Parts: sequence; C-alpha cells; structure tokens
Amino acid sequence: MRIDVFSILPEMVDHIVDQSVIGRGRRGGHLDIRVHDLRMATTDVHQTVDDAPFGGGAGMVMKPEPLFGAVEAIDPPRPLFSLSPAGRRFDQGMAHELAALDGFSLLCGRYEGIDERVREHLCDGEISVGDVVLAGGEVAAALVIEAVGRLVPGVLGNETSTEEESFSNGLLEYPHYTRPADFRGWQIPDVLRSGDHGKVDRWRLAKAIERTARERPDLLAARGGVSADEQAALAEFDIELP
Repeated sequence: MRIDVFSILPEMVDHIVDQSVIGRGRRGGHLDIRVHDLRMATTDVHQTVDDAPFGGGAGMVMKPEPLFGAVEAIDPPRPLFSLSPAGRRFDQGMAHELAALDGFSLLCGRYEGIDERVREHLCDGEISVGDVVLAGGEVAAALVIEAVGRLVPGVLGNETSTEEESFSNGLLEYPHYTRPADFRGWQIPDVLRSGDHGKVDRWRLAKAIERTARERPDLLAARGGVSADEQAALAEFDIELP
C-alpha cells in the first residue's frame, strides 16, 4: 500500500511513521509511505505557504498555490483527504475501508486552516480524528497511518491480532492477563488456566460484552444489542449487564 502525506513539517511525520510496526512494515516493503514538503511548490525566497485571511481575523491561512502545486507535482494516489475537524469521523470501520485500497493521500493543514478552494477543488474528502483542536494535521495523519497500516497484510507478525482486538466485532476487547498468575494476591481467572479453549473463548466474549456495556454502551446499541449465543455466554459465567 502506498500512502502519501503532504505537510510543512515532513520530518515530524517521517519520524513517527518510521517507528514500531509501521516502520517495520515500511522497511519490509509492505507500506510505501512518502512524505512531501508543501514548501516544494513555493516560488518566493521565504517559501511562504500562508497569508492573512480575506475579511480580517486572527491567524493565517494556508495559500492555495503551494498546496495545489505540491499535489499536482507528485500526482499521489487518490483519494486525497485533508485532516480537518469538519471531516468524517475516523474509526476502525473507516480504517478497514482505507486498508482495502491500493493507496490514499493525506494533506496536513496548519495555522487557522487551509484556503477553501483547496477543500473544494483539490481534496476528495476530509477526515476528523475527533472533536479536538490540534496545532496541525501531522499527529492526526500519523494516527490514520498507524490504524490503517497495521491492517495491511504482512505488517503485523500475527495476522489474527486484528481479528480479536477492540471494535473488530463492535465490542471492546476482553481483559488480558500474563504471568505471574498471582500478583500481590490478585489471581487471574481460573478459566484461563483450565485448558478448555472453547470455554476460554466464551469467557472472553462474555467479558468483552460486559466491558462494552459498562464503558461504551453506545457501541453495544449500534451493533443491535446482544445475540442469543452471547446471552448464553453471559449466563454461563453469571455475568449480568448493567
């Protein structure tokens, strides 16, 4: 998969995506991540990418010329998304949608925002990583790349990891435990030492439902509640939902 990123802080993005599993996927040839400096298309000695807004107001706005120029010079994979709080809310479902593509591109804004003509005539859509205000789109771009990149075959060593994690079936993930089995008097659940893998799977499902009902009931409602098989798993372990 090829992912292109356009930013005035390319070193910042490049450093983040070169770490951990995404960095390994990049070095292993599974991810082709290209980070471009928006200043490449500036024409003045100061490499200006921003200017004062028409109509007055605080802050500066990113100019259309260098943004159009940089994207047109590279001809990156489409769709091209700008990172913006006005965009579609990024979630695991969207991560899977993007992971199914051959590639896509991200445009990182800065200052007060980007010229509206960039949004209307250059970008194919917008992505929001949450109802928060950031100094720029670089951190948001790194978040999108990590969430999508780890879904690309070959990036993770254990491909089943993405099948059992949070949001994969509309639920939060079940609790995890490792050695020691007794830590400061806190014991791991007996079922995890039973050797009965079917029972362990049912316990994990029941605990995932319980955690989701307690922490994110909106997710449980969005998936249509609890099925008959899931009700049976809850009953097997005497779990009552809040």
